[in-house]
Amino acid sequence: MPVDPAVLYDFRPVTEKDLPMIAGWLAEPHVAQWWDDPETEIAGIRDHIDSISVEPLIVELDGKPIAYLQSYDPHLEDDHPYADQPFGTLGIDLSIGRPELVGRGHGSAIVRQFVEQLFEEGVPRVIIDPDPANGRAIRAYEKAGFRRIDRRQSEYGDVVLMAIDAEEGDAEEGQ
Repeated sequence: MPVDPAVLYDFRPVTEKDLPMIAGWLAEPHVAQWWDDPETEIAGIRDHIDSISVEPLIVELDGKPIAYLQSYDPHLEDDHPYADQPFGTLGIDLSIGRPELVGRGHGSAIVRQFVEQLFEEGVPRVIIDPDPANGRAIRAYEKAGFRRIDRRQSEYGDVVLMAIDAEEGDAEEGQ
């Protein structure tokens, strides 16, 4: 059953107390195939709790944590593979942690709502970089308004670089 368009998600910062829950999500087969081993990932997320370049967030629905989302500024990291994107661009990554919520429209709805908030804050472009084999994610991001702009090999592996620009979001609202 698709997500009701009126559904609103809450985004809150990750805390140390969230790490065991996120580790559990990273061990779920639908997440594990796209992330590195949970110990390495949790160490990275822990480091990002106080980071200026990456903002780790928990996505909540009706007060219950359902997903991990992070936004990052590719211009704040030396030699970031997406530093060629326009200044002000933010990247995002999303993993729905609860398997029973996968394939129900939450991915595109979460991304759409979060991107709208970023545009309201003045972000000109948002990028996301799914694995080319992750068709479900690519379809969800396209449904949220992202378009494919490049295929890249980087330290993150083979990715489909996708983007949505603030002007596109405004044009879609006017239709």
